Amino acid sequence: MLRIGRRKRQGLCPSADISSNDLRFGGLVMSMNSIAVLTSGGDAPGMNAAVRAVARTAIANGIRVIGVRRGYNGLISGDVFEMNLRSVSDIIHRGGTTLFTARSPEFNTPAGVQKAADTCRDLGIGGVVVIGGDGSFRGARDLTNAGIPCVGIPGTIDNDIQCSEYTIGFDTAMNTAMEMVDRIRDTAQSHDRCSVVEVMGRRCGDIALLTGIAVGATSILVPEVEYDFQKDIIDRMQFTQMTGKKHFIVVVAEGIGGVEQLAKDIEDKTGIESRATVLGHVQRGGSPTLRDRVVASEMGYKAVELLVQGKSNRVVAMRHGDIVDFDITEALQMKKQFNKELYDIALKISI
Repeated sequence: MLRIGRRKRQGLCPSADISSNDLRFGGLVMSMNSIAVLTSGGDAPGMNAAVRAVARTAIANGIRVIGVRRGYNGLISGDVFEMNLRSVSDIIHRGGTTLFTARSPEFNTPAGVQKAADTCRDLGIGGVVVIGGDGSFRGARDLTNAGIPCVGIPGTIDNDIQCSEYTIGFDTAMNTAMEMVDRIRDTAQSHDRCSVVEVMGRRCGDIALLTGIAVGATSILVPEVEYDFQKDIIDRMQFTQMTGKKHFIVVVAEGIGGVEQLAKDIEDKTGIESRATVLGHVQRGGSPTLRDRVVASEMGYKAVELLVQGKSNRVVAMRHGDIVDFDITEALQMKKQFNKELYDIALKISI
């Protein structure tokens, strides 16, 4: 499928007649005969399931679907294609994003936002579904303010979207991290070592916390809780040594960092051979789990439903297991709550 240039874009415009799928936005009538979907920021397993749900829900409502390649960059340049039911066949089980993704410095400027909005108007797009993280939602807010209705879907493995207790890709990333640490533990046990493992999660320690519990880590270090090297690592290791334990796992969130130095300090302090491992982008890839596929499908459906109802500047979220939505500005101002109770449980059962 080829990029649609400025002239060819006109062929995607719906007729000038206002149908039952039209909505009023800022005093203007916006056509809901056509919506666009894009993925932005870091890729996350389950994004394809969300794209699939958006496309098929829209088509079921008689709405044309435009796929945008490489996030906001594609919306600026017009790198788009028309989707149909078969465009999203056999992608629900695939990791990454078939729409590709990219960060767009140009879109962070008022001129870039205006270019993207002009593309939408040229194509007759009445709404955009944006799948990504906080940065992607800020872009959706800016595009909405430029006159193009947008709805965001939280797709990020870090689970760091303030308004949602769950983000697409989180479950898959945790399961991948758990499997990798289990493999590392086999070697640590064979050599009576301490393995210090860094998992992803910049400002959010959720992957580290849940993975640490799942693998029985002696210590879990997260950005939300200040740690004391002696008390929270060395003392715990030495206590468990006295009970007969000879190998150790320390799980560290990416936001803490410094795992190479940490492993060296542990070895210097305890005499136990210590190795550092950074799992890195292996956590982003792979086939999404059942939970990620189902939640992504629910959120994709909800996003289209909101646009059809004439709602905009919204973020789809999960609260208490239910799929809900919030105003984007309100959502961006919320504060992420760390599960301190679960962290305390981990301290007690991993000794």
